[in-house]
Amino acid sequence: QVQLVESGGGLVQAGGSLRLSCATSGRTFGSYSVAWFRQAPGKEREFTASISVSGSTYYTDSVKGRFTISRDNAKNTVYLQMNSLKPEDTAVYYCAARRTSYVALYRNVSNWNYWGQGTQVTVSS
Repeated sequence: QVQLVESGGGLVQAGGSLRLSCATSGRTFGSYSVAWFRQAPGKEREFTASISVSGSTYYTDSVKGRFTISRDNAKNTVYLQMNSLKPEDTAVYYCAARRTSYVALYRNVSNWNYWGQGTQVTVSS
């Protein structure tokens, strides 16, 4: 069982930056791949980025070049560095985990087994 706790959300002006953290429990964190999803009001939860056990990263097109996902296995934590934020990035951001080393095609909510409670990111124009 893996528990996930997101933090780092907040209110930021367009063009600003935030770093989200996803802290996980469990001694086998290194065996889990982790993803970030986001859900804007009235919209479905959508894939944002993922990082595999080996550190391979994947991004949705709208955040490529602006967001960076990384992991620190010693701290059992995954980060999402978000730069050049836009109002359309406003959403609740969720981290998710799955015990797998292969995540290249895992971009659906149903592909991920464990979820955090989410953290709100609001970007003002």
